[in-house]
Amino acid sequence: MSDQRNRFPDQIRSLEPFDGPFDAFRLAAEGAEVLFATYPAGTTIEPHQHDTDNVGVITQGELLLTVDGTETRFGPGDWYHVPPRTEHSARFDVATAEIEFWFDPTAPSR
Repeated sequence: MSDQRNRFPDQIRSLEPFDGPFDAFRLAAEGAEVLFATYPAGTTIEPHQHDTDNVGVITQGELLLTVDGTETRFGPGDWYHVPPRTEHSARFDVATAEIEFWFDPTAPSR
């Protein structure tokens, strides 16, 4: 577990760990997953895509998100969106924390 994960409150740190290519705590919700994620400086996530409709907010540091060949910088308080089945990659030049929402586009509307 990275030291960055310790920045979350006890209630968040008590959630199930996310099993993926970055450190996160997972909160399951109907039709969605909520991840409280941290990335050490220098983390790179290679181009990939997934079926979920993702939105997230940066709480510390910055995300360099590349979608359709265009890189955009997101800092604290900035929200981003990655539609389902959209190839994207990410880079974190500084230690970063975020809250990600992975929505199932096939789930019934609320």
